[in-house]
Amino acid sequence: MLVPVVDKNQHPLMPTKPSRARRWAESGKATPFWKNGIFCVRLNVDPSDIEFQEIAVGVDPGSKKEGFTVKSEAHTYLNVQADAHHNVGKKVEKRRELRRSRRSRKCPNRKNRTNRLANRVRIPAGTRARWDWKLRILDGLSKLYPITHVCVEDIRARTLERVRKWNESFSPLEVGKQWFYTEIEKRWKLFTLQGWETKEIRDRLGLKKSSKKLSDTFAAHCVDSWCLAYHTVGGESIVENQNVFCISPLPIQRRTLQREQPKKGGIRSRYGGTVLAEGLIKHTLVRHVKHGLTRLAGINAKGLFAIYKLDGKRLTTGAKRNSFKILTRLNFNYRNGHSSPN
Repeated sequence: MLVPVVDKNQHPLMPTKPSRARRWAESGKATPFWKNGIFCVRLNVDPSDIEFQEIAVGVDPGSKKEGFTVKSEAHTYLNVQADAHHNVGKKVEKRRELRRSRRSRKCPNRKNRTNRLANRVRIPAGTRARWDWKLRILDGLSKLYPITHVCVEDIRARTLERVRKWNESFSPLEVGKQWFYTEIEKRWKLFTLQGWETKEIRDRLGLKKSSKKLSDTFAAHCVDSWCLAYHTVGGESIVENQNVFCISPLPIQRRTLQREQPKKGGIRSRYGGTVLAEGLIKHTLVRHVKHGLTRLAGINAKGLFAIYKLDGKRLTTGAKRNSFKILTRLNFNYRNGHSSPN
């Protein structure tokens, strides 16, 4: 796996071999660092060569899992499998329900106002979150690799013939997809392929897709994203890098005015938010003296902190402040997947 390289101004350059990155770090020409779980180097001197190759990102959207592959003609730099964003629409609906219920109780609330979004072109909150998650992943990759093309497998909504008002134009899937395509065209060159075209490429290259769609393997989703990137920039038909880097959205609990269920005596305590005590923020990458690299998740009434693994599993809820060191903010949970057999 090649190492991403950025210059002194954090602009991405062409990746390099791990051995060369190691020599740069030992000689002081570069500084190693980690960016959301990916090892990178930052040049401390002007680069000797600034020629760029075409680098494409293949995007395979899905309802539960999604695949992203960063590839040039010569190398496959990174395979990413991401958990899809979901349940945002239900949270918005629940927020509306709680806001309405507070108006009938003696508690802080705002008066009802007219719908300011009526008769306006907008994207539903759940749809926007799904497609914006894909765009944020592409933006994060573009900070490590000089991306030039993005190839997306075009998915279509199923129409219902018996329902007259239902049409592809009114589908949330179609609305979010068109917004996603528009945002990509502002940054990179966009290409799209139908699902049957991706299958033809996969069959022609002799690649097989796994039936276990929820597994963290290359054959689950990244095989399709690799085919999309291969169709865009070409290269060898053999996949030399089948390692998978798995990510998932952070489980952020937005601050609510109070808990839904009151305590004894009708007391409703505040709930949610990202700011903890002592200026600390949730989902911060920390180094614990016992557990190593972990994620800061919360604080209890005794002033002790909850520490979680990077894959989301809880380690402890009684960590003291002097037992860990603050490193950086996290944009998502990440873990290493499994490479498929050749």
